[in-house]
Amino acid sequence: MSQATKRKHVVKEVLGEHMVPSDQQQIVRVLRTPGNNLHEVETAQGQRFLVSMPSKYRKNIWIKRGDFLIVDPIEEGEKVKAEISFVLCKDHVRSLQKDGHWPEAFSQVAEKHNNRNRQTQPELPAEPQSSGEESSSEDDSDLFVNTNRRQYHESEEESEEEEAA
Repeated sequence: MSQATKRKHVVKEVLGEHMVPSDQQQIVRVLRTPGNNLHEVETAQGQRFLVSMPSKYRKNIWIKRGDFLIVDPIEEGEKVKAEISFVLCKDHVRSLQKDGHWPEAFSQVAEKHNNRNRQTQPELPAEPQSSGEESSSEDDSDLFVNTNRRQYHESEEESEEEEAA
């Protein structure tokens, strides 16, 4: 099987089916990825440990901090205590919440994660009612502020020194 065909089947499996964890499996949240196909995860009870990524997911599925996984426990591991069996996307999380299989400890985390993905541009304030007076063109407080750019604040003293020079 070629690499492209393998990738197609793995992606179709992850995105297509909705999986419910069995009694032995558990839902965990990814905290960080230290490397070598290992991921540090946290359970709903707050227990932290490492999980390994099976070879079928390597270089095909990307897992980032904050994602949710279904893992199978490994008995022989000291540090690595489980193996990833399924990667949950936001549609899977919603269906698990609807079915009542989602841990209560992760409910707020999942909502924050979904809201962060749906960030919208803040609404601009309505124009103030002018009472005959023209508003000062110096007042820029009602303008949209781009948070992706560094904000520079220029004081009056600096501009006076530049004009005198």
